Amino acid sequence: MIRLLVLDVDGTMTDGGVYYDATGNELKKFAIKDGAGLVLARTAGIRVMICTGRECEAVRRRAADLKITDIYQNVGKKDAFLRDFMAENGYARDDVAYCGDDLNDLAAMALCGFVACPADAAPDVTVTVERITEESRAREVLELFRKADHVTVLALPDLSGVIADCDTGADTALSAEFFFKRYTGDWNALLNALFAADIKKVSHNVKDLMRTLLENGLNAEGFMFDTALAAYLVDATSGKYEIGQLFAGYFHTELVKPVHLEPDAFSLLGDVTAAEAAFHSYTSAVDALYGVLAPKLKELDLWDLYATAELPLCRVLAEMELAGCRVDKGALVSFGEMLSEKAAALEQDIYNMAGEEFNINSPKQLGEILFGRLGLPHGKKTKTGWSTNADVLEKLRYEAPIVGAVLEYRQYAKLRSTYAEGLLKAMDPDGRIRTRFQMTVTATGRLSSTEPNLQNIPTRTDLGSEIRRMFIPAEGCVLVDADYSQIELRLLAHISGDEAMRAAFTTGADIHTATAAQVFHVAPGDVTHEMRRRAKAVNFGIVYGISAFSLSQDIGVTVAEAKAYMEAYFATFPGVRKYMDDVVAKAKEQGYVETLFHRRRELPEIRSSNFNMRSFGERVALNMPIQGTAADIMKLAMVAVEKRLKRELPEAKLVLQVHDELIVECPKPQAAAAAKLLEEEMEQVAHLSVPLTAEAHWGRNWLEAKG
Repeated sequence: MIRLLVLDVDGTMTDGGVYYDATGNELKKFAIKDGAGLVLARTAGIRVMICTGRECEAVRRRAADLKITDIYQNVGKKDAFLRDFMAENGYARDDVAYCGDDLNDLAAMALCGFVACPADAAPDVTVTVERITEESRAREVLELFRKADHVTVLALPDLSGVIADCDTGADTALSAEFFFKRYTGDWNALLNALFAADIKKVSHNVKDLMRTLLENGLNAEGFMFDTALAAYLVDATSGKYEIGQLFAGYFHTELVKPVHLEPDAFSLLGDVTAAEAAFHSYTSAVDALYGVLAPKLKELDLWDLYATAELPLCRVLAEMELAGCRVDKGALVSFGEMLSEKAAALEQDIYNMAGEEFNINSPKQLGEILFGRLGLPHGKKTKTGWSTNADVLEKLRYEAPIVGAVLEYRQYAKLRSTYAEGLLKAMDPDGRIRTRFQMTVTATGRLSSTEPNLQNIPTRTDLGSEIRRMFIPAEGCVLVDADYSQIELRLLAHISGDEAMRAAFTTGADIHTATAAQVFHVAPGDVTHEMRRRAKAVNFGIVYGISAFSLSQDIGVTVAEAKAYMEAYFATFPGVRKYMDDVVAKAKEQGYVETLFHRRRELPEIRSSNFNMRSFGERVALNMPIQGTAADIMKLAMVAVEKRLKRELPEAKLVLQVHDELIVECPKPQAAAAAKLLEEEMEQVAHLSVPLTAEAHWGRNWLEAKG
C-alpha cells in the first residue's frame, strides 16, 4: 500500500505535470494543477512530498497553497536522494509512488516500484483537464455532458468562470474549464446551454447559484443535487456547510484555501495559477461529497424530503429573492421621523424624572440612575453594574414612571434604527427590498431571512404592526396573505393522538376556548378573555416544553397556580402527556428526534450528565417534531403554490414567507383566485387526522392583507 507520494515537477508545477508509471504509461491520477489528485492521496492517508532537481520559488509557493510541507529542492541525483530518504524514514519500495514530469525520471520511479493506484483508494481514473475556449469544442463538450449521469459544476460568484467535471468512461473523466475572458464564443449562450434542463448537475448552494443565473436572465435548470442542502439534512446542527468544512469532516483532509473566491484572484493582481488550482480542487471536492451524501440521505430515509421539498424549494426561493417586496419609501421616512420625535420627547421626560442627563442607552449609567439614585428594587450588582434588560424593567414598570418611559423609549429607538432606518438602507433603487432566505441555518428546518430580516417584524404592538403597512404591492396589484391556523397545535393533536384535542379541531371549536373550558371547569360560553389568554399560553407553552416557572412568568400567576393549570391541562389531554413521555424516552434511546417527514435532529444533549444540558435536550425533543413538521409542510406548500401559480396565475408571484404565512403579490382582479389557490394548496399538501386550515385575505398593504 502506498504511504508516500513523491512529486517531481520542477517549473512545470505551475502548469501541471504529465506523469508516467514505471513502464512509461501516462498517468493523471495525481494531478497537481487542479489539486484533485492530492485530495485523493491525502484522503487515502498518503504523505505527499516534493523532490526537485533545481530551486524554483513558484514550486515553493504552489506547495504552500496545496499544504505540502515536505519540500526538497536542488537534490542532485534524485534516485540516490530517494534511496537514502526511504531508508532513513522506513519506506519500502511498495510504500512509495513517484510522479515525474518527463521520462528521464524512470530510474527514480523504478527505484520506488511505482504503483499506479493505492490498494485501498478509489479505482484509477484518468482525468483530463481541458480549457474550453472555442465554441465548436464547447458544443462537443456540452453534448458529452448531456449524456453523462451527472456533471459537477461550480461557478464563480459573478459567473465569469465555471468548472464542470464529469465521467467520460469507466476510468476516464473530463474537467472542463470555461472562463469568460478566454472564451471566444457567445458566453451567455454557453451558460444557457450548460444550465439548461437537459444537463443533470450537481453543485453546492444551488439556490444562490440559481438566483445569480436568473438575475442575469439565464437558464437555471437541471440541478439534481445540492451538497450543502444534503449535508444540512444529514446534520442540521453542525452549522458548517461550506465545501472545505464538509470535505474536512467527511474525508479528514483540508482543502487548499479558496483563493478562487477572492476579488482579485483572476486579475493581474492575483495568483491565477493558485486560483485555478483551488477552483478545480473545490469542484472535485463537491463531486466527492456527492458520492458520500447521496447514499447517506437514502440511508437516513431523507431522500423523499430532499427531493420533494428542499431541492425544488431552491428555485422558488431564488425567484422570491429576485422579486422582493415593494416598500412605501415616503411612509417609511415619515414613520421614522415620528419615532424620532417621540423618542426625543421621552428622552427629556426621562432626564426630568432622573434629575440629570445621562446616556439612556448605557446599561451602566441607567442602572446607576434607577437603582443607585432612585433606589428601585434590584438584583445583585456585578462588575459591569446592575442588569437593566427588558425582563428586569418589565417587573419594575409600576414601581416608578421612569421605568415605563425607558421601556417606551427603547421601543421607539429599536423601531427607528432596525426598521425605519434599516429598511431604507436595504431598499433597492426600484423601491423593493430583497431579503435572503437561508436554508441551512435553523435546526428545525425553518427558513430564516437575512439582509434584512423580514421574518422578525414586530406584531405584538400596534406601533410595530404599523411597519407592515409600509409593505405595498406594485401598481394595480394587491398583496394576498395566507396563514396556517394554529398549525403546531393541530400537529400536536395529530402526532399525540389525543382524542379530546382532535375532537376540538374536528368540530371547528376554538382550541383555546375549549382548553380554557376544560382547565377551568366552565362552559365554553362562560370562558372569559383572561381565561382564554391563560389557556393559550398553556397550549403553546406545552408545545415548547415550558416549565411551571416559565408559564407563571408569562401569565403573571404563582408557580403553584401555573403548575395546577398544567396538571389540569394534562388531565384534559392525557394523550399529550403520553406523547411527551414517549418522545423523550425514544430520543434518549435513539439519540435523535424526527418529524413526520423524517427530518431529524441529533440530540446528544439528552444523554448528558449535566442537568441543564439534559433538560435542554428534553425540551428540544418535545418541540422539534412539531415545529419541524410545520416547517416541512410549509416548504411543501411553497413548492405546490409556486407550481400552480405558474400554471394558472402566471402574473402572480410569491414574495415573502414568514413562519406559517405566505404572501403573494398579484393583479387586483386575480386576488380572489390567488386566495383560493393559496388556501387549497396549503391545506391539501399534508393529510392529518385533524383539518389543516389556512385562511387568506388581501389588501392594499401587508397589514391590511392580514385581515
